[in-house]
Amino acid sequence: MNADNATLDRFLGGRVVAAQPAKGFRAGHDTVLLAAAVPAAPGSAVLELGSGAGVASLCLAARADGVRITGIEIDPELVALANENAARNGMAARVRFIGSDVTQFAARKETFDHVFFNPPFHRDSGNVSPSSARDLAKRDPADAVQTWTRAALAMTGPGGSVTAIISTDREADLLAAAAGFGGIAFPLFPRSGEPAKRLIVRIVKDGCSGFARAAGLVLHESDGKNTGAAEAILRHAGALDLGSP
Repeated sequence: MNADNATLDRFLGGRVVAAQPAKGFRAGHDTVLLAAAVPAAPGSAVLELGSGAGVASLCLAARADGVRITGIEIDPELVALANENAARNGMAARVRFIGSDVTQFAARKETFDHVFFNPPFHRDSGNVSPSSARDLAKRDPADAVQTWTRAALAMTGPGGSVTAIISTDREADLLAAAAGFGGIAFPLFPRSGEPAKRLIVRIVKDGCSGFARAAGLVLHESDGKNTGAAEAILRHAGALDLGSP
């Protein structure tokens, strides 16, 4: 990708520095919060679906030492950019990105300890973005929420987890794809007293069924600044504890 078409951005207070397309889908708070919610431990093998420029995987690797991460992405330019970002952050030995779509990769029948993703979740009836790359990353004409959830569960080993961030209006779609499994739904509130717009859902493959609902996290104070709890995650690389199912 031409340097004129990319920006160099800092995440986790500068622990991760990543180039991103200047136009199209760009990583932000959703990306960092998702990475913080993955319960990976040293030695875990982790898969990210739709990894884009690699920011979520790199944020997870920065927080969790010894984790091995594979990211899959359908756009070859983003795959190249993500691998450049892994090298830029000294993580190429344990974070790699490959070109594939989710269905093709799932057919390989590899399994991982944890799988995570931020799927295209705006309904197909929504507005089409003038940026084709952003539209592909955000709008969901092929029901990626359910397709990716089912594929992620198929690629997660026993006792592992699937973690996703979605808009609250797609919760029913994701939970339908996770029927027979259990886990926890964790709402993200823009401000205290306002309804959640995003939801992090963790599905656990431990033989249990049913989903608990956590108290969630308030992201911003009334003046728009991050809350202390959000700042601990977004700037200081803290883990996001979703609680127990």
